[in-house]
Amino acid sequence: MVPHPAGGVGMTAAVALRGVSKVYGRRTAAVTALDDVTLAFVRGTFTAVMGPSGSGKSTLLQCAAGLDRPTAGEVFLDGENLARLSENALTVLRRDRVGFVFQAFNLVPSLTAELNVALPLRLAGRRPRRREVREVLEAVGLADRGRRRPAELSGGQQQRVAIARALVTRPSVLFADEPTGALDSTTGREVLTLLRGLVDRDGQTIVMVTHDPVAASHADRVVFLADGRPAGELRDPTPRTVAARLAGLEPAAEPASRPRPRQRP
Repeated sequence: MVPHPAGGVGMTAAVALRGVSKVYGRRTAAVTALDDVTLAFVRGTFTAVMGPSGSGKSTLLQCAAGLDRPTAGEVFLDGENLARLSENALTVLRRDRVGFVFQAFNLVPSLTAELNVALPLRLAGRRPRRREVREVLEAVGLADRGRRRPAELSGGQQQRVAIARALVTRPSVLFADEPTGALDSTTGREVLTLLRGLVDRDGQTIVMVTHDPVAASHADRVVFLADGRPAGELRDPTPRTVAARLAGLEPAAEPASRPRPRQRP
């Protein structure tokens, strides 16, 4: 287990980043996406990550989940230092301990909900037990939709199937990248309530990137990024407090230039 970088007494992190930087390109073309980031995501909590466009949110998620290796620094997931793992070992760790939910549901159209949920287990060489597949579908409120194909489900139901698929391996951490971005406000709220329940009822750890203050208000904590660096955080967020903090990170709009007076001939 990795101690909370902030030194919280008795707190352990499911994911911890220490001095993480990520640079794309070289020399004059180099772009710094993350700049010396130290953060921790405590077990059994729901954290939202927010910031202006280009602030490094998605890169943070990818490095924290082991999808991308940082240029510098260390990432610990479930106590494992990802820098010390081979590509094969990292693949196994992601498969067994990490769940992913994205804005696009990424379901296989020809497979039923049950078969989509079972897919990660089959890819891991396991024979899925029907009971475990049904249990996760029941947990997301789709116990009676297991034999439906994606085209026969609403957008919200498809996202619930995607969440069930992410949960079937019982991951240590569930990473969500704009999980409600493709949903209407009512359906999005239902999905967020589901995610909140996974934390409160099951002790699931969730890290979610979002641009929506309403979505972020379902989290325990909101971490803000600006220019690839942490720019503060907010506990017990509300849509209003999140929007106000986010507005302070957005670059100020340049004042519109006044029209020049027409000169008389």
